Amino acid sequence: MSILAVQPSLASPAPSDRVAPDTAAGEESTAHPLAEVIGADLTVPLVHGGAARYVNLDYAASAPALRAVADRVAELLPLYSSVHRGAGYASAVCTSAYEAARAEIGRFVGARDDDVVILTRNTTDALNLLAAAVPGAAPGGVVHLDIEHHANLLPWQRLGSRVVQAGGTRAQTVAAVAAELAAAPAALLAVTGASNVTGECPPLAELTALAHRHGARIVVDGAQLVPHRRVSLAASGVDYLAFSGHKLYAPYGAGVLVGRRDWLESAPPYLAGGGAVREVRLGRTEWADAPARHEAGTPNVIGAVALAAACRTVAALGPDAVSAHERALLGRLTEGLAAIDGVRTFRLWPSASGGGGDDLDRIGVLTFTVDGYPAALVAQYLSAEHGVGVRDGRFCAHPLLARFAADGVTADGAGVRASLGLGSRAEDVDRLLAALASLRAHGPAWTYAAPEAGYVPVPDPRALPDWLASAAAGPAAPCSA
Repeated sequence: MSILAVQPSLASPAPSDRVAPDTAAGEESTAHPLAEVIGADLTVPLVHGGAARYVNLDYAASAPALRAVADRVAELLPLYSSVHRGAGYASAVCTSAYEAARAEIGRFVGARDDDVVILTRNTTDALNLLAAAVPGAAPGGVVHLDIEHHANLLPWQRLGSRVVQAGGTRAQTVAAVAAELAAAPAALLAVTGASNVTGECPPLAELTALAHRHGARIVVDGAQLVPHRRVSLAASGVDYLAFSGHKLYAPYGAGVLVGRRDWLESAPPYLAGGGAVREVRLGRTEWADAPARHEAGTPNVIGAVALAAACRTVAALGPDAVSAHERALLGRLTEGLAAIDGVRTFRLWPSASGGGGDDLDRIGVLTFTVDGYPAALVAQYLSAEHGVGVRDGRFCAHPLLARFAADGVTADGAGVRASLGLGSRAEDVDRLLAALASLRAHGPAWTYAAPEAGYVPVPDPRALPDWLASAAAGPAAPCSA
């Protein structure tokens, strides 16, 4: 068999006071990570001396690499070479690996036979690519909700999109979208698969059917959904799906747009350059078919192979194991936060199951506030005094956070987000809960800078890693996104 047809084999994937109530069901399944991630045993310094195992509750921003993904990258690096037109052995192997990765990613999301898989930089890149491919791109041709991440809002806003405000329930939200689609024709409905602020999932099956009934297509921003739930384009009827490797345990700079070929085949190339062409003359260029049409320049071979390895590893875990692990942890977190006075969580819609972590319409993402403390201070406190990493701010979802501010859920227009993943365990949740209970009971034990300085610890005795200590690196600027 030609080496150009060979698909490389995948390497096998290889304490605080408890605040949350014991949850016997699922206790065993959450005692250990579901999969091995790089940095699982990272130890970080604390401001008051000593160190602690780092508790990573920031998976929604960027997930660590799976061990199986890092192993696959290590296998490929000695053979790394440019793809598609090289006669050398290394180039042929990389071409095979790159195209095999494309096929693997398509299988992972249930791509239809004629769907095209375009490798991009990330979800934002993928959605901007699709925005340039919407036929006619007429003002009002794209409809989206007001709860979207900026990646699924700004590309459409530039096209003069129509915004639908999400209702107080999922049913009301569907009804609002239905009314908008009935009021005027649309080419595309753009929706998130799961909110990166609340973890709640819109009813994609209903929205897909609704879009198609009104002659529109639907694109799903799967950046948060795909790492937590199995998705099938063929089974769901969703027309386009975008997601990122760095959310799916493959932080090597690759993302993907998967979907129907016709729009992407007829659209102008996303970038003009080598690799996207069939023939170039001084006065005229004949462009290649998709996906090459939209992949000009030297592609990110390492990123594509890493993303494919992540897809295969996550698929091998099984959807039931992933969802059960996550629901148990989310239930523990939800109940634990509810037990701490002064902590308020963000929700768009009432729970389908009445509360807790058994709500199948949520992924492991939860945002909260702590009365009396700005979100940025809470995040700095958790890191400096307890070794817990969370995210604070407005999460690139400014319109949604403005809604929560107007409703009085957040006093400073921001929140603190804890997000779970395959490497999470029950003791991670318990560390967060114990730290928040201590904050409410006793306040911070350290001093922190003024708001304009981002509430950083003062002083901050934590040393940089040895390999970075010689660099002139000050504290990171606070992020308002």
